[in-house]
Amino acid sequence: MENEILKTLDEFAAAKNFAVGNDLVFITDFNASFNDLFRNKVYTSAEIAYCEQFECSILRYASTWAAKEAVYKAIKQIDKSTLGWKKIEIIRDKPVGVPYVIIHKESFNFKVSLTISHDGNYVWAIAFIDTKI
Repeated sequence: MENEILKTLDEFAAAKNFAVGNDLVFITDFNASFNDLFRNKVYTSAEIAYCEQFECSILRYASTWAAKEAVYKAIKQIDKSTLGWKKIEIIRDKPVGVPYVIIHKESFNFKVSLTISHDGNYVWAIAFIDTKI
């Protein structure tokens, strides 16, 4: 029975058509380390504009950071080359809209699905990349 389970897991891994990444951010620690240098190095102008429109902008920065980290972790399973933080852009079409991802890299043509959640002092994001495209 154990060998059958291991064989099934090996087959699943070999046929893997996706990559997944996630990130959890403790907002209190994030806020303590957040500064202008970090903001300008990590976030695109569109992301900054999105975050700054809210009274509690630090929650939006933390959410976007968690999303970028989740996407980065998923991408690294597919492509080991260097990818700067501004190459991963998290966009929302309206203030509390569904987030979507733009990867500013020519060779990247995969579909990314992203969700972000927050509760209390934590933000969590998970990204799935469909590698079948």
